[in-house]
Amino acid sequence: MGIAGHIHQADWKTEKHVPVITCADTVAKGQPLEIEIAVGKNVTHPNTTEHHIRWIQLFFKPAGGKFIFDLGRFDFPSHGESPAGTNQGPIHADPVASVHVRFEESGTLHAVSYCNIHGLWESEKELAVQ
Repeated sequence: MGIAGHIHQADWKTEKHVPVITCADTVAKGQPLEIEIAVGKNVTHPNTTEHHIRWIQLFFKPAGGKFIFDLGRFDFPSHGESPAGTNQGPIHADPVASVHVRFEESGTLHAVSYCNIHGLWESEKELAVQ
């Protein structure tokens, strides 16, 4: 079984690990679209040294297309680590990022996130380009 069989999917409204893709459902061809991806948007995910989201990656698959395009990977390396001890550090990263993209075709946005304890999670959102 490939990696796809090991990626969890769930409703982001009830599951804290699912990456949420927030953007308009429709965009004009060639116009910039802001896309936000976040984990813990509705159900808070802990962002502690022991339990955190390490990264989120965003992809796009054109409708009817064969290939998937990488739109960005966002790493969140700071979760309270410190020489003073666990969760004693001065910063904790929230797993939220945004990217601006211009699309020429409709398709599907795919987001994958990685939790250091619970593994890979994914979600998708259809995007219409007019």
